[in-house]
Amino acid sequence: MHHVTLLLPDFSLILLGWLLCRHTALGRGVWQAVEQLVYFLLFPAYLFQSIARAPLDLHAASSLIGAGLALGAAGVALAWALPQLPLLGRHIDAHDHAASAQVAFRFNSFIGLAVAERLAGAQGLQLMAVLIGVSVPLYNVAAVWPMARRSGRAVGGELLRNPLIIATVLGLAANLLGLGLPAWAGTTLSRIGSASIALGLMAAGAGMQLQSLARAKALGISVLTIRHLLQPLTAWLLARAFGLGTAEATALLVFSALPTSSSGYVLAARMGYNGAYVAGLVTLSTLLALLSLPWAFLLLERLAP
Repeated sequence: MHHVTLLLPDFSLILLGWLLCRHTALGRGVWQAVEQLVYFLLFPAYLFQSIARAPLDLHAASSLIGAGLALGAAGVALAWALPQLPLLGRHIDAHDHAASAQVAFRFNSFIGLAVAERLAGAQGLQLMAVLIGVSVPLYNVAAVWPMARRSGRAVGGELLRNPLIIATVLGLAANLLGLGLPAWAGTTLSRIGSASIALGLMAAGAGMQLQSLARAKALGISVLTIRHLLQPLTAWLLARAFGLGTAEATALLVFSALPTSSSGYVLAARMGYNGAYVAGLVTLSTLLALLSLPWAFLLLERLAP
């Protein structure tokens, strides 16, 4: 019950977004604009500030970074391997897979940062920001690559225009170079960050839809199984293998069990794929996080000495 209570504030915002979109004048068109605002401005600004302001000791955080990158590589490998698996592969359409593979490894940063801060305060927020900072480039490359390759787009150009990658690179550069922000800029970015989390969660709720999931069921079940069952289990194994402390292991396990990125269907639609189907997977992933996060907490208890 404690775990469910912990998640209620964030899922209440998701539910509020769904209710506002379905039952008020604030319809889908309003929330599409909000998604664009969050994706291209608010969240990149928050991500930049979270990475740039937190003291980042790469040596001290090396185990967590290594475990996070290994977790990402495992998720990407599992997702990309689905069409080659015996029996399952013949039921997976290559075009749908190119757009949907990202669901298996991408993550909702808004929920991750909110839960980490609620669990472990400023330290939890910093550790989650580190994981996000090192994972965003890998995950975005892995998400864009198959879609760009199948659609004939330039992969490099798509990556260079990705606002999350730009924010991450700039934040890491500012941090490592010791470039501080003026007080007024820090305050402004903090307010932007608060807005990005609340609006991001509400936009995720407004975008929820399940109608499109009637097709490609094998693909949907496969990517969601990786996201919500196998990723937390992999994180548990990696936490043991890397000898992570309690705080680092908590950040990694929470990170592994997050719902997939709510911007996944925006990316898929922008690149000419079936955005509605990916939106359905995002919706179901958001709901499944109510099970996968408690599953991650259960695994975390098994790490206790």
